[in-house]
Amino acid sequence: MICRIAGNVLKFRHSPLFTGFPAMAANNGGSAFHTESGGLEKYEEQKTSSPIMNGPVLVPKGHLRTGEGLSYRATFHLKESCLLVLHRGDLTQWTADGESDAIVNAANTRMLGGGGVDGAIHRAAGPDLYIACLELPVLERNVRCRTGDAVITEGFRLPVSKIIHTVGPIYLSDDVSAPLLESSYKSSFVLAVNNGIQYLAFPAISCGTYGYPYDKAAEIALKTVRKFSDKLKEVHFVLFEEGAWLEWLEKSSKEFNRVTTK
Repeated sequence: MICRIAGNVLKFRHSPLFTGFPAMAANNGGSAFHTESGGLEKYEEQKTSSPIMNGPVLVPKGHLRTGEGLSYRATFHLKESCLLVLHRGDLTQWTADGESDAIVNAANTRMLGGGGVDGAIHRAAGPDLYIACLELPVLERNVRCRTGDAVITEGFRLPVSKIIHTVGPIYLSDDVSAPLLESSYKSSFVLAVNNGIQYLAFPAISCGTYGYPYDKAAEIALKTVRKFSDKLKEVHFVLFEEGAWLEWLEKSSKEFNRVTTK
């Protein structure tokens, strides 16, 4: 496991590499997402079946700026001093305080942007992120960050202080891929703690194009989060795909106590 910090970037010209990114569904007074195959109904079942802890109503600091419906948020006690919050939405819209918050980018080894959440983060952060990543040392051909490792940059145009970039594995088998996926989460936590981050938001690392099954990815993610979240106040997962959202929600509901939130 290796964690590195990219150098600060102050001023750079705009790069022609960055063009408009197709926006996610507009939020016209309701949720920006339309569920399929009974997704909302399944969520409602989870809401009623999960134990809810008695106590004061909590308001997580981390949130989505676009105001996607709160019906797509669930909050749990991860540890005594740390909340686990699940969202279905756009990770580039997540923020907490702009000072001690960070999102995690599911990057590739080249670190120069790509598809999915990686491309969305690069476009939202602007061309300075591309240049900051370009300045990282090349470890081997087309590799600035190895699978399972992480690096950190400024947040640039994003509403967070930092971006932690980690490279998750392409799913091959449980034996080969699980240790690397766990290392991606662990590396991200190490960088977060070392850089004073208290609010951290993840995507579903290695799901989608990299083919990691949602159920197995969620199990590893939540297990690792529980293990390494001692020094954080909130850990969030912002999940775009309905399959990921439902799997994280189901496993969290079984493993953690839900808390009452506004």
